[in-house]
Amino acid sequence: MSVLVVSGTGTEVGKTVVTSAIAAAAVAAGRSVAVLKPAQTGVGPQEPGDAAEAVRLAGPSVTAVELARYPEPLAPDTAARRAGLPTVSPERIAEAARRLSRSHDLVLVEGAGGLLVRFDEAGHTLADAARLLDAPVLVVAAAGLGTLNSTTLTAEALRARELTGLGVVVGSWPATPDLAARCNLADLPASSALPLLGAVPEGSGGLAPEEFRASAPGWLSPALSGTWSAASFLTAWPA
Repeated sequence: MSVLVVSGTGTEVGKTVVTSAIAAAAVAAGRSVAVLKPAQTGVGPQEPGDAAEAVRLAGPSVTAVELARYPEPLAPDTAARRAGLPTVSPERIAEAARRLSRSHDLVLVEGAGGLLVRFDEAGHTLADAARLLDAPVLVVAAAGLGTLNSTTLTAEALRARELTGLGVVVGSWPATPDLAARCNLADLPASSALPLLGAVPEGSGGLAPEEFRASAPGWLSPALSGTWSAASFLTAWPA
């Protein structure tokens, strides 16, 4: 796996922190990593975006690339239109990812919002870029009530487009999970037909970078260069 597309079931589910954790775990395993953010929205010209945050958390050896930036926190197509700026096509995303893959062991392509958020006027989405790249898609999901539906819909959208869903990572696992969150650990794989590949603790993005890098492998399964075990996690958090 040289390119991995990181999508979410929606916005604010922890995509950037999960992307950063995957990057940190891969670097710890001796791999060179690039993070590609095709469209950064809701950030001003001089403010650090999600790709820069991945470098801050995962380490300076990570390469960060951003293709477009729009000031308003909206879907990329809408934000581009309102700002009078060009949109980003799936072809441009795929070309950038392929270029980075020639000099990096792993390229993480972090989407904006959910899988089917529009990137351009023609209605192309992150799924179209994943198809051009023939890359697997990791789904970042919320922990609690309501996540089964959104995660299963995302998984069904992947299968309908003949894309490979690598698995699901819970983007923000609470310190004191409620019953719904605990039940979801077993229900998410059953509902989505995707394996559970990790759970990132709530507030991890606020850790000191050195602590984040040291901890990241323990939040992710071996499929993501980590040491996390779904079976052990379910035992630790019984429903």
